[in-house]
Amino acid sequence: MRHFRASIVALALIATEPPSAAHAAESKAYAAFAAGKYLTALDLAQKEAETGSKEAYTLIGEIYSEGLGVPQDFAKAANAYAKGADLGDTNAQLSLGLLTAKGRGIRKDARIAANLFEQAANGGNPAAQYNLALIYLQGRGRDADQTKAAEWMTKAAESGNIQAQYDLGAFYQFGRGVPLDAKKAAEWTGKAADAGLSAAQVEYATMLFKGRGVEKDEEKGAKLFYLAAEKGNPVAQNRVARLHANGLVFELDLVQAAKWHLLAREAGVSDFSLDIVLTKLTPEQRVAAERLVDAYEGGRITEDEESATALPNLSDGPAAAPQAAPALDSGQQPSLKAPASAETTSPKLAPPARANGTTQPKSYPKGTQ
Repeated sequence: MRHFRASIVALALIATEPPSAAHAAESKAYAAFAAGKYLTALDLAQKEAETGSKEAYTLIGEIYSEGLGVPQDFAKAANAYAKGADLGDTNAQLSLGLLTAKGRGIRKDARIAANLFEQAANGGNPAAQYNLALIYLQGRGRDADQTKAAEWMTKAAESGNIQAQYDLGAFYQFGRGVPLDAKKAAEWTGKAADAGLSAAQVEYATMLFKGRGVEKDEEKGAKLFYLAAEKGNPVAQNRVARLHANGLVFELDLVQAAKWHLLAREAGVSDFSLDIVLTKLTPEQRVAAERLVDAYEGGRITEDEESATALPNLSDGPAAAPQAAPALDSGQQPSLKAPASAETTSPKLAPPARANGTTQPKSYPKGTQ
């Protein structure tokens, strides 16, 4: 069961708008950066900055902020971002806002950070819109205002920010700044699930199983659980184990149930009913399950085991399980529906994309995955 809670914590990478294609194509500095030639990129960016390129200042800030080819230096990063921000670059405004919010290389000031997020948000930066929503939700740097939080979360979600789509679903699910609306909750959670966010896949799968805000579809829900499980989401792994243990949607398969249960349990998701299932395995079945766990963890899926990792066959109907598992539920403690180590955290301030427009997401946006 999800619980609505929000906290701005450690930085997590969320996709933002990359520099314009035209600029990226024209900039030798960005080309060098994309090729991993960071010192060359820094030298070229400094020359481009002298001509008034706002994107060049942002690139300089990125290099120093990440310590790419040079010692990490937040003060130099903040200085470069400030120049890019003054010239109107939304990624620079967002990045400077993040440093200001955390007090890295610059004095910590929630109000100024909020101002920077708002500048970038008004400029159409989805990650800044998302962060501004969190600012209003938390009341840090701005008076708490759930209505404004929902407005900015909606803009970010409509701009394609996956985390915002997932969290906007929570706003509708719990009536935060918007009317309670199960259909819209499912709609936005489904968009994030379709985009591949494992936390959203687990939540939307649960909605599909229960027919909550969306037409009931256990087969689709089971597939989403499996996709999230393959990504390492322990809540999803637990749900897949339950499905196999009960012969629900997937074929009854105690070896697969044991495999997924062991993976989920090692990640901290316990389930006594599935522990009972383990006791009913033959020694040969237990060994087979453990081999699959070892292969999964080591990323060494062999041809012999490939069939076991493909999407499992669907069953013709429920089968009697040796030990019935509890009813399915998302089992997550999502950020808002209330991102995450492997993919679970509370909503957090989201830094901008890499200077070349790429990102490396490090969190699932909510829950206990």
